[in-house]
Order: sequence, then structure tokens, then C-alpha cells
Amino acid sequence: MDLSIKIRNKILPNPVGVASGTFGYGEEYAPLTDLSALGAIYTKAVTVEPRPGNPLPRLVETTAGMINSIGLANVGTKRFLSEKIPFLNTLSCPVILNVAGSLEEDYAEVIRRVDDQEAIWGYEVNISCPNVKKGGLAFGTDPHQVERLTSSLRQLTEKPLIMKLTPNVTDITAIAKAAEQGGADALACINTVMGMSVDIHKKKPSIPAVTGGLSGPAIKPVGIAAVYRVSKAVSIPVIGLGGIMNGDDAVEYLLSGASAIQIGTANFVDPDTSSKVLAGIKAYMEGSGFSKISDFHGYF
Repeated sequence: MDLSIKIRNKILPNPVGVASGTFGYGEEYAPLTDLSALGAIYTKAVTVEPRPGNPLPRLVETTAGMINSIGLANVGTKRFLSEKIPFLNTLSCPVILNVAGSLEEDYAEVIRRVDDQEAIWGYEVNISCPNVKKGGLAFGTDPHQVERLTSSLRQLTEKPLIMKLTPNVTDITAIAKAAEQGGADALACINTVMGMSVDIHKKKPSIPAVTGGLSGPAIKPVGIAAVYRVSKAVSIPVIGLGGIMNGDDAVEYLLSGASAIQIGTANFVDPDTSSKVLAGIKAYMEGSGFSKISDFHGYF
């Protein structure tokens, strides 16, 4: 059974990664799960300068999910290189750096500063965050900006470049095609869905930012539909995420066109979800007579 997935010139050992923003920089989860068994760690977002993030509270639980408005709080590139890279250098699993910014040049500067680090397997470019006022979602909703940003970042690195797409658009395939045209090696879809919760007792929004990103089981059908549509529209690998809680959820994504998946909100419920999802994928492959990940594709 071959569980590997090729993206550009590199190989993910298996299709199960852990999503950015739900797994810190890996070290936080080291006592709780076997990091060496992961297909990839997609790190918490890194921006050029440190970001304090949005006002507290930043999380609220909702029916079948949660809303977050973290605001890309992170340590910045300088502290990332001094405080986080030493641990990441010890890992055997691929480490994919999630890159964010407010301006196109911010994305480029992060990659310039970290590209010589051997620990960094590749990049996941966050053009789809719904809880920051500048950058993120603004880039991800305009095909022309997506193509231009992807093309400019492509010139800075030979490492795999994964563009993370937002579902908060009319036609996600137009954004996907623009990223592919710009030189993306893979696409991750989806990021969180714009959502809002109201505290009826306080008679105001549950979080100070008012709106945020909805994740968890509630958005799984949205994610699967996006993966299906995007995988039909492009020729590069698609990485599916959104509401995956178990092996069966992951199989739905794989059958719908995903080449790999990411575990997000489920990490907060059970830090060892990734290993259980991988076991579920293997069991399904054995029962179906599949020998490689591409065997999932082409049924519909």
C-alpha cells in the first residue's frame, strides 16, 4: 500500500496532515500524539512582524463546530526562526509553513527570510483568512490578485507552494485556476466559512470581532463540494479540509478528488485524531482493494 503523495518535487509520506492554527508549531502536541506518523504539520501562520491578534474572547462554540477570530496572532519571523525552528529541525515529518500577510510584499518577505531553512518542506499561503481586516480574505477573493501573488512567490522558492482557498466566494474554481496559472503546486480547500454567533443574554455578538471563521463538522459538506469542484477544474493536487473528525470523513474527501487531507478542529477534541483518521483510511483501502491514493479518484 502506497500512501505517499507527490507535490512538486517532494513527497508527503501519507495523506493526513494537521491544519494550520489548530496544532501550534508542533511542539505543543508532541506529548499527545506521534508527530513522526503525520503526513505533514501545517504550522500556525507566520507573518513578518509579530501580531497580537484580535481582542479576547476569540473562540465560541457553535452547533457542530466553533467560530474563531484569532486574527493571525503569531510570534513573527524573527522569533519563529530563533524559537520554533530548533524544534522543527528535530522532526521527521514534513513541516509546511503557513504564510500570511497584510500586503503582497509581506508574504514575499516571510519566504525570503525562511527559505534557507531545511526544516521547511514547503509553504501553505494563507489567502483566505476571514478574521483579519487586511490581507487574507481580500487576496483570496480576486482571481487576478491570486494569480499575481502566486506568480511572485513562485519566483522566490523551489519548495512546494500550496495556496489555501476561501469558500467565501461565488466561484471557487475561478480562484483555483488563477492559483494554478500563477504556478501553485497544490491547493488547500477550504479555509473557514464566515460565521457569527450572538449571546442573547448579553444582547451582543459572542466575540468582540463580531464575525469569524466557522469550522468543524458543520462545514464538511461545503468543503467536500469545494474539493470536488476544484479537483475537476485543475490538474494539480487538492488538499481537503473542513470538518474531518474520523476516517470516514477523510474518505469522503478523497473520493471527491482530494489527494490529501488536513485535520483541524478535531485536534481540540482529541489530539490523536490524526492517527485514528490514518488508520481509518488504511482500513478502507484494504477493504476496497486500493493500493495507492489515486485509486480513490474517478468514481464520479
